[in-house]
Amino acid sequence: MGAKRWPVLPLALAASVAGLAPAAPVAAQDADGNEGGSEEALFLLLPVGAQGVGVGRAMTALSTEEGAFWNPAGLAGERERRILLYRGDQLAGVATAISALFPWRRVGTFGLSYLLLDIGDQDLRDDFGSVLGSISIRNHLAVASYATSLPGQLDFGINLKLVQFRIACRGQCPDLETTSSAYALDVGLQAVPFEGTPLRIGWLIAHAGTEFQVINQEQSDPLPTRFRLAAAWEILNGAAGDELPMELWLTAEAEEPWRNPGTPSLYFGMDYAAADLVSIRAGYVAGRYDQTNGASVGVGFGVERFRLNLAKSLTRSVVTGQTEPVHITLSATYE
Repeated sequence: MGAKRWPVLPLALAASVAGLAPAAPVAAQDADGNEGGSEEALFLLLPVGAQGVGVGRAMTALSTEEGAFWNPAGLAGERERRILLYRGDQLAGVATAISALFPWRRVGTFGLSYLLLDIGDQDLRDDFGSVLGSISIRNHLAVASYATSLPGQLDFGINLKLVQFRIACRGQCPDLETTSSAYALDVGLQAVPFEGTPLRIGWLIAHAGTEFQVINQEQSDPLPTRFRLAAAWEILNGAAGDELPMELWLTAEAEEPWRNPGTPSLYFGMDYAAADLVSIRAGYVAGRYDQTNGASVGVGFGVERFRLNLAKSLTRSVVTGQTEPVHITLSATYE
């Protein structure tokens, strides 16, 4: 049998998944431009949820059922038990997520969520083209959420997260198997600072936690901790009638890398909703490290206890040259 040949592609792909983009992980720098190591598990920065994609990721100040993946404080307004299913083709792979919400009167909203980012499988061949085995590359994220409303028109939320990146082997490739894991925390607030005004302020520290450790290796790197500050304004301010209540939220936010301040990503969004029947969304992303900069659009429909949200980024991937497929979130309330 010929010598083993481990192609470069799987290893490069694995590194890019842990680092989100088709390049090495982002180097963290201080204010003087000195590198202070790299960030890992950058798949945590990928958007999850069609509403969030539709409004250009400007979700930190919005009350939303997708809050487990944006700002857990946004779950405080939930009043009914709900389950959400999400599907979307991300830059790095196919993302599938499920989220279950459990409001408890006078205590708050509890949530359990899971995200799988499937990068795919690849055969490993020897010099004669014979298949020796195959590897599969997966990212896993498990989230336990809690949110509650506090006095003074203040909502608080927290996420506890288990993050895992795994390369699994089938066949003659055990030396390529890798598991990396970390624990992380999101802490968020939403507030109405001026009583009687339709202004909401959002604040979030995301992905703060242990370093991303590769088993059997001393090397480890920090998670991509981010700080977000946002504002949302409901410009209709009750102008619509009670028979068909309408809202039009304009929202904007800035996101800063915790270890490299001064390089913000900016997000702008618009979310119009006519009761729970129809929603129309648009957004724009601008940032140094984002791979989907540009415009996005989305729509939503509600029928009885079901909601369907669709969204699409209009910009072309720097990797594939194609626009992303449609992102879909289906949610339903239950007893």
